[in-house]
Amino acid sequence: MRTGNNSGLKVYYLSERAVTIEFGQEISEVMLTQITAFNATVNNHPFPGFITTVPAYGTISVFYDPVMVITTESMHGVDCFEKVANYLQSLLKPISHHQNQTPVNLITIPTTYGGNFGPDLQEVAKINKLTVEEVIHLHSGATYKVYMIGFVPGFAYLGGMSELIESPRKATPRKAVPIGSVGIAGKQTGIYPIASPGGWQLIGKTPLILFDANRSQPSLLQAGDEVVFKPIDSHEFEFIANNRYADSHY
Repeated sequence: MRTGNNSGLKVYYLSERAVTIEFGQEISEVMLTQITAFNATVNNHPFPGFITTVPAYGTISVFYDPVMVITTESMHGVDCFEKVANYLQSLLKPISHHQNQTPVNLITIPTTYGGNFGPDLQEVAKINKLTVEEVIHLHSGATYKVYMIGFVPGFAYLGGMSELIESPRKATPRKAVPIGSVGIAGKQTGIYPIASPGGWQLIGKTPLILFDANRSQPSLLQAGDEVVFKPIDSHEFEFIANNRYADSHY
């Protein structure tokens, strides 16, 4: 595997059309801040041939058009990997001075807990020796960070959940999890943006549209965003569901 490690930034060859930048292997809010800031810088200062970035827990993958990159004389290197790696290295120093200036987007997720909306809420309470009300209070009382988008389009992995409600994945995953379901798996919570198979413990459901391919920004949540859950009853759920296209941010 080819790597570049000038100025402390590890860049790995992923394919002839992509490289991966590694920031670390632990999951931390500090590293998330660095990744979010660097991701913004790359997107705000694209190189010729740049296509997109895919941030994850400890990495950012950068995809590009190799023909445009190799024919661009302003980028230095003997091949596409070196040209892109050198360009990304050149962005590292500026970002280290301004990474904390990246604005944070706070998004409220209205959620109806329990019942048909969250069939595993009682199980989560039982696992942690808590009441259902305590689980709801702990889950909705935290401010979460979006660490990465993955699994399916728009699925946000959220960190910052109270350890008091940590719960294992279900032994047998569901073949179909309803769209908008809010779940817990281990130390994380997340929201299913589309109907899909899944093994997370379902504790609630939101009426918001988390992913819409027709929007200019298809995914409501982006890496680096902050998220809070707001408990609502079933009547509020129906009202928002019937009016969500008017205001998807609630």
